[in-house]
Amino acid sequence: MNVFERAVRALDRAQQRSTAPAFAVAVVRKYGDDRGGQLAVLITYFGFVSLIPLLLLLSTALGFALHGHPDAQRAVLDSALADFPIIGSQLRQNVHSVQGNGLAVAIGVLGLLYGALGVAQTLQFAMAQVWNVPGRRRPGYLPRLGRGLLLFVILGSGLAVSTAAAQLTVATVGGPAAGVGGLVLSALLNTGLYLVCFRTLTPRDVTWRRLVPGCLFAGPGWTVLQALGGALVAHQLRHADQIYGFFGTVIGLLSWLYLGAVLTVYAAETNVVLARRLWPRSLIQPPLTGADRKVLTAIARQEERRPEQDIRVRFNDL
Repeated sequence: MNVFERAVRALDRAQQRSTAPAFAVAVVRKYGDDRGGQLAVLITYFGFVSLIPLLLLLSTALGFALHGHPDAQRAVLDSALADFPIIGSQLRQNVHSVQGNGLAVAIGVLGLLYGALGVAQTLQFAMAQVWNVPGRRRPGYLPRLGRGLLLFVILGSGLAVSTAAAQLTVATVGGPAAGVGGLVLSALLNTGLYLVCFRTLTPRDVTWRRLVPGCLFAGPGWTVLQALGGALVAHQLRHADQIYGFFGTVIGLLSWLYLGAVLTVYAAETNVVLARRLWPRSLIQPPLTGADRKVLTAIARQEERRPEQDIRVRFNDL
C-alpha cells in the first residue's frame, strides 16, 4: 500500500465515523451509482424540448380561463418566465396562444401536449432509477401518461398560487421587507411544489414522510437558483454571445435547466439515502460497507424485467 492509498483510506475511515460527512459522501456516491449526471442531462434535454410547447399550452389555457383579463394573463405568464433569469424576456417574445377555430385549437393543443410529455416521462424514469425500482414493478405507458398530465396540472396550479402570493406580498409589504418576504414565501411555495411533484413522480410505496427531506433542500435551493442564477447565466451568455450569437441564448437556457435538473436529482437521492439509511459508504474498496452492499444489490435487482425473473446477489468478500 503506497502513501497515497494510506492517506485515502485514513480519510475514508474518518468520514465513515462522522455522521454528517458520511451522509454527504453517501448522497454523492448514490448519485454516481445511479448515473445521476446522465439522468440530469436527459431531464435537461427533454425539458428544453418541452419548454416552448408547455409555455404555448400555458398561454392558450390562460386565454380561455382568463378571457377578457389580459393583465391577469400577463401576470401569470410573466411569473412563469421569471423562473428563467436573463433569458425570460427572450422567451416571452416567442410565446403566443394557439389561434383558430375549435377543431384547430384542439388539434394544436393535443400536438403541444404530446410534445411536452417527454419531460414528464423522463422525470418518472429518473425517479424510478433513483429509487432502484425493478423493471417488472414500473408502471406501464397509460399510468405514466396519467401521471404526466397530473404533473402539468400541479405545475400550473403551483404557478397560479405563486403569482397570487407574489402580488399579495407586494401589495401588503413595502420597502426592503417585500424582497425578503418574497424570497421566504417563494422558498416555502417551492418546497411544497417539490413535495407534491415528488409524490406524483415517485413509486406509490414511498410514503409522503420520506419525500420531505429532499424537498426541504430542493425548495430553497431552487429559490436561490432563481435569485442568484441570473448572474451565472449572464456570465455564460456574456462569452457565448460573442462566439455563437443567437445560439448563446440556447446555451444559457440549457445551462439553467441543467442546474435545476442536478438539484432535483440530488434532492431525490437525499430522500433515498435517508429512507434506506444508505450510509456510511466507502471511498475505496475493499472492504465494502453494509450500505455499499445494499446499494449494489438494489442496482442489480433493478434489472428484473419479468415476474418470473428473480435476481439474487452474492458477495465473495465475506
